[in-house]
Amino acid sequence: MKPAVIGLSILALLASAAAQELWHDPSPHRTQFVQVDDAVQLEVLDWGGTGPALVFLAGYMTAHAYDDLAPKLTNIGHVYGITRRGLGASSRPSTGYSARQSAKDVLLVLDHLGLEKPVLIGHSFGGQDLSFLGANYPDRMAALVYLNSAEDTSIGPVVLEPELRLLIREVPPRPDKSSFNAYRLWQQKTYGMAFPESELRQLYAADPDGSVGKYLVSDEVRQAMFEGLERPEYSRIRVPVLAFFAVPAALDEQMKKYHPQTAEQGMQLGLKYGLSLAWVADNVAALKRGVPDARVLNLGGANNYIFFSNEADVVRELDSFVKTLPR
Repeated sequence: MKPAVIGLSILALLASAAAQELWHDPSPHRTQFVQVDDAVQLEVLDWGGTGPALVFLAGYMTAHAYDDLAPKLTNIGHVYGITRRGLGASSRPSTGYSARQSAKDVLLVLDHLGLEKPVLIGHSFGGQDLSFLGANYPDRMAALVYLNSAEDTSIGPVVLEPELRLLIREVPPRPDKSSFNAYRLWQQKTYGMAFPESELRQLYAADPDGSVGKYLVSDEVRQAMFEGLERPEYSRIRVPVLAFFAVPAALDEQMKKYHPQTAEQGMQLGLKYGLSLAWVADNVAALKRGVPDARVLNLGGANNYIFFSNEADVVRELDSFVKTLPR
């Protein structure tokens, strides 16, 4: 390569790196770090607001997953988000990923913030945190809100035969990772929702050319979180509960989406639909057995990231729920 070409390449890399450094998270939060263990600090986001404290917990995502949602809730309460250990800007120790330790981490953050009875709101493994905290420390919270995360681990996931998965598997188009914005556009087109760019930048490295790079959540952390799961003890929860559940879209809508080519494929798609409905019903029943007064909302056509796919529903129902809580 000629010297002039080399020089241009270096300049291009420097310009790309500078562009990365110039990017900033537009969500209006303050960031602090709270020590919860020896050499372990958790990232805590504070969006401000007035009213009761609302504390968001995530699973494989960070608190930045709520960067778009949180500002819409500051007229309901004072909104915070906690990034669990092992993810994003929080410390990444080799241990401490059980439900019990995660709950302890949350309590220490609440102590540091001076929050006596916040409303805890969790998605994915954040729901595991809610269940453990609600059963063991009910005096430390005002209420629990499950964002498609009230799962009884004894029920297990929806299990499909290999041939069934092959028949009905949706194969999304190849993701466009040329930039974080391109990746978000791909998510929107493919799934009808997109993660905040700030969250994507927590989950993926930014390559020098501005493209989306390596996934940053380690397999070891994910495995440790699964190994630390505990069955929820709903019957011990003595605080108000609001639980959102994502229900699959109507079968005729799925037929239009997947276009089964044979009668067998249509039957298999119907079987998957029935299994998915049964799984939701079983988890709702498990929650209601333990917390009969729990408010349950089944949102048809929602996806796992219910606070993205059904943001307006979540904001409306959360507002209504918080207003019913004793002050």
